Amino acid sequence: MEYLDYAASTPVDSKVLNTYVEITKKYYANPNSSHYLGLEAKKLIDTKTNHIASLLNIKPQEIIYTSGSTEANNLAIKGTALRYKNYGKHILISSLEHNSIVSCATYLQTLGFEIELIPVNKSGLIDIETLKNMLRPDTILVSVCTVDSELGLRQPVEDIAITLKEYPHIVFHTDASQAIGKVPVDLSNIDLVTITPHKFYGLPGFGMLVKKQNISLTPQILGGKSTTIYRSGTPETANIAALDCALTIALENMSVRYDYVKNLNTQIKAYLKTKKNIVINSRDNSLPYTINFSIKDKKSLDIQKSLEKYDIYVSTKTSCCPIETPSKLVYALTKDKKLSSSSIRVSLSHLTTQVEITKFLNTLDIILESE
Repeated sequence: MEYLDYAASTPVDSKVLNTYVEITKKYYANPNSSHYLGLEAKKLIDTKTNHIASLLNIKPQEIIYTSGSTEANNLAIKGTALRYKNYGKHILISSLEHNSIVSCATYLQTLGFEIELIPVNKSGLIDIETLKNMLRPDTILVSVCTVDSELGLRQPVEDIAITLKEYPHIVFHTDASQAIGKVPVDLSNIDLVTITPHKFYGLPGFGMLVKKQNISLTPQILGGKSTTIYRSGTPETANIAALDCALTIALENMSVRYDYVKNLNTQIKAYLKTKKNIVINSRDNSLPYTINFSIKDKKSLDIQKSLEKYDIYVSTKTSCCPIETPSKLVYALTKDKKLSSSSIRVSLSHLTTQVEITKFLNTLDIILESE
């Protein structure tokens, strides 16, 4: 079996899984309890949170734990909009955002908010001057993903954050789910940052939102005491420890893994460039972990199903979008409906082997020749 869909989700590292199991067995008490076992669980959460903060060069008080990146994005987008609606109702999001961002924006439109899409240039990047020209006195929020989920384009979010400091009434959010653990990201000037461990060999169903202390949000989940006033619910001791473990491993090995994957990426692109009916949609500034390409006059799902017959698994687009629809991200970049209907996403990992790459390329050859 050749799994080439790591951008959708990654297998859980054995050390992370062992950490989760061990902590679950030992620290099962409610961290909100005032007895000894509860206090011990709370102490462990504080220790792990402090370490996570040190890894990301942020403050422990800036961490809000969530059920994943979708919840974190909901809290960031809806929480900001509802909190600052009296200052304006104009919101800018990039044209490459994940569906959890787009859906929040669509919902906010029903409440009277105005949403505008920030375009990307031919290189797939947001031009900061273009962004500045779109800002208005009533703009309250800008959201730009650090790395998108289909093309792997690395946006200049650090530069955008510095630029937006000139506009103190605007909150800046980035979904860094596809970036953390793959490339360095400077969070120092970014107001809100979404992170989820299942993208870097941690557990699914958990995540976090980094929120600068000067930013206020309207909570989206109400209830009892937690680690923050912005998100209710019993703190998940084992998940927090597992996130800390996954993040530690990912950051320690980031450079070596990047170089390894870059070599695999180079091989795949060299092959794709020899095919006249294949267009590579990823750009030079795309991370090597993701290769997006289109096969002319072929349907994405047909190619995906053909590869699956050989036990090779790729995606047609981000896993959170409807199966039958063309890729909105590929269209946003290429403005070509045919390319967006025939795009394939291959996403790599340090776990991807040379044997797997060879099989994938040979199999793709067979499929292209037989159709």
